[in-house]
Amino acid sequence: MVRNVPQSLSVGGSGRGGGASSSSHGAGASINVNHQMQVVEQLVLDLRYPVRRERALLELSKKRELFHDLAPLLCNSFGTSTVFLQEIISIYPFLSPPNLTPAQSNRVCNVLALLQCVASHPDTRMSLLNASIPSYLYAFLVTTSKSRPFEYLRLASLGVIGALVKAGDTEVIRALLSPEIIPSCLRSMDIGCELSKTVATFILQKILLDDAGLDYICTRAVKFFDVAQALGNMVGELVEQHSSRLMKYIIRCYLRLSDNPRACDALGSCLPDMLRDTTFSSCLREDPVTRMWLQELLQKVDGNLDALQAGGSVSRIHSTRI
Repeated sequence: MVRNVPQSLSVGGSGRGGGASSSSHGAGASINVNHQMQVVEQLVLDLRYPVRRERALLELSKKRELFHDLAPLLCNSFGTSTVFLQEIISIYPFLSPPNLTPAQSNRVCNVLALLQCVASHPDTRMSLLNASIPSYLYAFLVTTSKSRPFEYLRLASLGVIGALVKAGDTEVIRALLSPEIIPSCLRSMDIGCELSKTVATFILQKILLDDAGLDYICTRAVKFFDVAQALGNMVGELVEQHSSRLMKYIIRCYLRLSDNPRACDALGSCLPDMLRDTTFSSCLREDPVTRMWLQELLQKVDGNLDALQAGGSVSRIHSTRI
């Protein structure tokens, strides 16, 4: 079914003086919708045939936002999940040493775009997790190459995981908690482009906002300090190249970490001084929500709500390692 059909194509319009015309036009629109759906169904069938697959992937990725029922169709079509996994695994040998061509990257990115469609749909999201699809994407997230083919692959993979966690579903978050998820996000936060860093930090934020995710990261000191270091490094980078959205996610991650008593103590020694002084004051002036979060964070970590407003540096407090 087509979503957001223009008013001119809506079936059953009842404009005055044009009953016959409206009826005819409505019938034509219905035929067009049915035809488009038949085209999509045929493209899904074409995925089974290697000679037709590349074109089918490209066309389906273009149409994915036009058809609300594409995700269930993909999920319930025989052999489609296997085809997607075959495409993903086929480029593993080209990841290390990095030898991925733009054509290979684009083809798998089309697969990932369709998987993101499945991950975004409430009726198919868990099917993706039950098939362990995210575990096949971590190989793309731990690569170190910054070339465009790898960056596109990194961003598309993050898009799938980001779509899974966007709704904040506890069942989804807990299903994602594996040894690979946090290192994969941290690697993208370290070497990815600004957009990759932003999506990876958004994923980390969503994990932290779930109680199981917060506990998962704060239970082991090494995991907590890896996260804190990655966040701190990005804060340093934002001094030169500011991003309001990325800063918002970073501050929210810190604030959520501070909800854990031991993590809050540890933040006393590893929270960047740039968040304690006036480095970002001008940037945050136009973002009252993030500014409020930062003030709350400083109040919890340093016990000084007025630190940002006063414009002075706040002394670090001694921290007990978690």
